[in-house]
Amino acid sequence: MQKMEKQFHLHCTPEDIGRYCILPGDPGRVPAVAALLEDAHPVAYNREFNLWTGTLLGEKVTACSTGIGGPSAAIAMEELHACGADTFIRTGTCGGIALEVKSGDIVAATGSIRFEHTSLEYAPIEFPAVPDFEVTACLAEAARALGYPLHLGVVQCKDSFYGQHSPKKSPVSYELLQKWESWKRLGVKASEMESAALFVVAAALGCRCGACFHVIWNQEREAAGLDQDMSEDTSRAVKVAVEGLKRLIEADRKAGCRTKG
Repeated sequence: MQKMEKQFHLHCTPEDIGRYCILPGDPGRVPAVAALLEDAHPVAYNREFNLWTGTLLGEKVTACSTGIGGPSAAIAMEELHACGADTFIRTGTCGGIALEVKSGDIVAATGSIRFEHTSLEYAPIEFPAVPDFEVTACLAEAARALGYPLHLGVVQCKDSFYGQHSPKKSPVSYELLQKWESWKRLGVKASEMESAALFVVAAALGCRCGACFHVIWNQEREAAGLDQDMSEDTSRAVKVAVEGLKRLIEADRKAGCRTKG
């Protein structure tokens, strides 16, 4: 592509972006992140990408929505990185798989099943999709400090929402159902749609990335006849992301990490 003054999709410049970025999926969730920052202001809004930048503990922080799925999430990370960002926290929603994972709980991913395609354009399938350990530890500490039920473990990352929720309609239902049974037997905590792409893209770019999710529903608990209430209030996951980032900023300062001006 020819050189452009602003990023092609995000419509931002390096001056707009902080080193630290929080990545919700829903553009409507960005103001909720921005409300927990100081002096936050809108930067740009194009397609699914809603960008605000503010400060947290004196550090410049950007909130950028990614839309649904790996392709647009990878675009956001690529263009934010091109503007100088090097640390990313994905905050979003998921559906529970393991029976102990309930609606309203928080899941922090320790790894992600690459049941999607975006990551294959960055690394061969043998390469694992794993988050940065320190980022994940900060998210876990934040969730515990806030008193939220927390699950640490592997999540499944997929491309098709309805491949999970209506698998029997698909011509490849045999594969979807068999793989789902494998995830259950392996103790996978939840299913979502961006983490594997983000973890692998971050590895390819030499960045840090972690992810925390709000559990909306658990279809396996429903199938087992266990009580649950659908929870669509994502404020917990947003708070975990921001509080986790505070801890990471403090850890970076103690370690003497360079900050982006």
